[in-house]
Amino acid sequence: MTNHPETPFLDCVTSPADMRRMNDTALANLADDLRTEVISAVSQTGGHLGSSLGVVELTVAIHAVFDTPRDKLIWDVSHQCYPHKVLTGRRDRIRTLRQEGGLSGFTKRTESEYDPFGAAHSSTSISAALGFTVGRDMGMPTGDAIAVIGDGSISAGMAYEAMNNAGAEGRRLFVILNDNEMSIAPPVGAMSNYLSGLYASPMGELHKMAEGFEAALPGPLRDHARRARQLVTGMQTGGSGTLFEELGFSYIGPIDGHDMSQLLPVLRAARTRATGPVLIHVCTKKGKGYAPAETSADRGHGVSKFDVVSGAQAKSRPNAPSYTKVFGTALLTEAALDPAIVAVTAAMPDGTGLNIMGQRFAGRVFDVGIAEQHGVTFAAGMAASGLKPFCAIYSTFLQRGYDQVVHDVALQNLPVRFAIDRAGLVGADGPTHAGAFDIGYMAALPNMVVMAAGDELELMHMVRTAAAYDDGPIAFRYPRGEGEGLDLPERGEVIEIGKGRIVQEGTDVALLSFGAHLGECRKAARAMEARGVSVTIADARFAKPLDHTLIRQLLRNHKALVTVEQGSRGGFGAMVLHDLANEGLLDGRCQVRTMTLPDRFIDQAAPDAMYADAGMTAVDIAAMAMQAAGIDVKKVTSGIR
Repeated sequence: MTNHPETPFLDCVTSPADMRRMNDTALANLADDLRTEVISAVSQTGGHLGSSLGVVELTVAIHAVFDTPRDKLIWDVSHQCYPHKVLTGRRDRIRTLRQEGGLSGFTKRTESEYDPFGAAHSSTSISAALGFTVGRDMGMPTGDAIAVIGDGSISAGMAYEAMNNAGAEGRRLFVILNDNEMSIAPPVGAMSNYLSGLYASPMGELHKMAEGFEAALPGPLRDHARRARQLVTGMQTGGSGTLFEELGFSYIGPIDGHDMSQLLPVLRAARTRATGPVLIHVCTKKGKGYAPAETSADRGHGVSKFDVVSGAQAKSRPNAPSYTKVFGTALLTEAALDPAIVAVTAAMPDGTGLNIMGQRFAGRVFDVGIAEQHGVTFAAGMAASGLKPFCAIYSTFLQRGYDQVVHDVALQNLPVRFAIDRAGLVGADGPTHAGAFDIGYMAALPNMVVMAAGDELELMHMVRTAAAYDDGPIAFRYPRGEGEGLDLPERGEVIEIGKGRIVQEGTDVALLSFGAHLGECRKAARAMEARGVSVTIADARFAKPLDHTLIRQLLRNHKALVTVEQGSRGGFGAMVLHDLANEGLLDGRCQVRTMTLPDRFIDQAAPDAMYADAGMTAVDIAAMAMQAAGIDVKKVTSGIR
């Protein structure tokens, strides 16, 4: 039985309504209990610890001051929502976080009325909050909207677009800027420097307060805030003091986000006095109150299960290097040989493996922050200049820059190399982070070459192929997690564009794999062979251009052909079907089937369990192949290990 820490104040809270009957001292004690509970829970589940610990006091203060769930609290990204979930009726399930059948690691509308808007990608909260605000003003049954957004997320273009619109609308709206001076990686750019300057300026704990709010504060605090505001605005010529005020927001802050004696009066004042949009600048510390998180390099951003006393994480020893590491190492090899190679990441240098190249060639690796749209066009500009940019972005995040891929890269046929990490299903982060759609959305584009690595050796070959390819844009996808444990050379080889490979030859059925489900195809083939069925396995390598010769060979020599990919419908299999249909080749004796992710989102679980849910295990592959070939399925599936 798990030992739970003593949390007497938290034990009195079943919903935020209970918090509104507490005095300020009790609320401060509640925050201490809540921090203890979050640490205990995440030690058993793993997850986003540092970001959640950083907003404990802020979460308590918002729920105590505002009337949630009527007032809509919207967490940007929402990886910091664990304290929020504990306080909103989900404490009894908090130790199921990110597990199959358990709580999502992010806000989710279907999970609770206290989650009015789901998220997992950044910079969406202000836009959504403005939508709720317009709904309120048009008679919908909703109260105030409060968006909580981090300093890394607010630097993204969408957040500026939303603030500009909200300022022009002039409606009552609350934006809380959670400035922890660190997102996943240290925030970059002018916005980060601006916020850091405010944080470091020697004007006391409340540097500036919006006019009209000072009157709601206690006397000494009111006088101090007024002096600070006058000092700052007096230093500006022709402006109202801050960028946010220029956009039409009343600005309050910065204030200490871990001091309830500041948070509670400021939020109460804002709620009492606001008539238009307000931005409250709150400074917090990731990992606050738990030393191992505070002192780690990433402030405990994403942790596995850990020992609460020591902070030591229980990480399994890998059997093979991760695909991400193989990519980063292979790119470093190419960059050392070609000074024109540069790399772009959107706030994920470690996550994409570009830190490996960055350690040696810092001036050739560019972290643009949470700004995928800018990152793609920035890479296009570098390609137009004659450089060889690798744009390394997770599949799920590249979706955010798709118009730029179309308009700025493909249309102009610029040789940007897209390294698409986290392709396929990714496990505990669930459907928001699944790399399900990139095959279809990239293969749809003229001029684009689309590859997928069947194993880590193929990934090395594709890195070198992309480096050597200068005729237009090229993309290669690879999954999260470990490779197959293959022996790797010092450098990959250049693959002929549009050329697949036969992995093994048989005569009855053919499995045509595109990407990292190649290993699962091998398992299916072994099981079928144990029952006397002869199987060909082919690694397509390319979804565009297709290897027409290979596909026709498979079609001609087998009773059934099954395409297999770790992506949605409308991807590789659709490209094969389209090609064969147009050539009148679907009417012969060979039966063709496609195996893709189903037309629904797959909830979080272990990756193997997610693929089982999707109907994409070796058993499923073998069954589909046998059925298509007219062979008794029962004779085969029982032999799969």
